[in-house]
Amino acid sequence: MGALLEWDAGVLLWIQENMRTDLMTTIMKGITRLGNGGCLWIALAVVLLVIGKTRKVGAMSVLSLIITFVTVNLGIKNIVARTRPYEVIDGLVNLVEKQSDFSFPSGHSAHAFAVGVVLLVMLPRKFGVPIFIISILMAYSRLYIGVHYPTDVIAGVLLGTIIAFISMFIVNKICDKWHKRNKALEEAEATEQMD
Repeated sequence: MGALLEWDAGVLLWIQENMRTDLMTTIMKGITRLGNGGCLWIALAVVLLVIGKTRKVGAMSVLSLIITFVTVNLGIKNIVARTRPYEVIDGLVNLVEKQSDFSFPSGHSAHAFAVGVVLLVMLPRKFGVPIFIISILMAYSRLYIGVHYPTDVIAGVLLGTIIAFISMFIVNKICDKWHKRNKALEEAEATEQMD
């Protein structure tokens, strides 16, 4: 466990010393703020729900967000209760305001991948790929600004990805049952009209 903590700290300090520039800091702060409260992902899910052609993808996104929030924000974070890295690692500078919740896993990363993976799989590449790239950048931004350990982000990415596939499976099953039910009703009505 000690070696893992050393690796976590080493990666964050390396990013701080080698990757931070004024321009990158402005960009990374902006990207990370898009994920505050899940605002970007909620907005995307709502837009997809409103548009008829993408309603199913919107439902998958909403379900992903709900499962992620309950699992990560209400569950795992409070059970593990890991302290934020900037409070533990000597010399690590946090670039944003102090965070009010625990560190493990990264909620920003989990939500970004919960929706990003759904959209990557379900939307045409010209939409899915750019959104997925934003998901990757959002996960990286959490390391860049110093509010998560690499293992927090890795766990968030994995959980978000798993939840995305679970959500797609559930919504597809519900839609299949709905279509079968509607088809059966239509056939029953057609039979009645013929009688």
